[in-house]
Amino acid sequence: MPLVRISLIEGKTSDYIRAVGDIVHNSMVETINCPPLDRFQIISEHNKTELIYDPNYLGINRTDNIIIIQITLNEGRTTDLKKALYARIAQMLEEKLGIRPEDVLISLIEVRKENWSFGRGVASYA
Repeated sequence: MPLVRISLIEGKTSDYIRAVGDIVHNSMVETINCPPLDRFQIISEHNKTELIYDPNYLGINRTDNIIIIQITLNEGRTTDLKKALYARIAQMLEEKLGIRPEDVLISLIEVRKENWSFGRGVASYA
């Protein structure tokens, strides 16, 4: 049931964009028990004036290869599972696409199960 939004600066190939989505999804399946067929992603490219970030926040040096990943998911996963997810996404993006871990920003938004409707105007899990 996660809904994933991925934002990056424009200019990447469609293969690159698809690979980013695949890596994020596969990492969720591996680390936080996301069902393999439960894939909902919105991947957006932005010009440099539309994707604003601090290049040195918390002493982490970021570049224009930054990828911002926002995952909305059901509440209840442990801190250890979340840490494993962050690490796995960064590791796989580096291994598969050469993306520096410093350029991977991830935010989780936890919601209660009754906050989802997957269609037909029905509260799918309530």
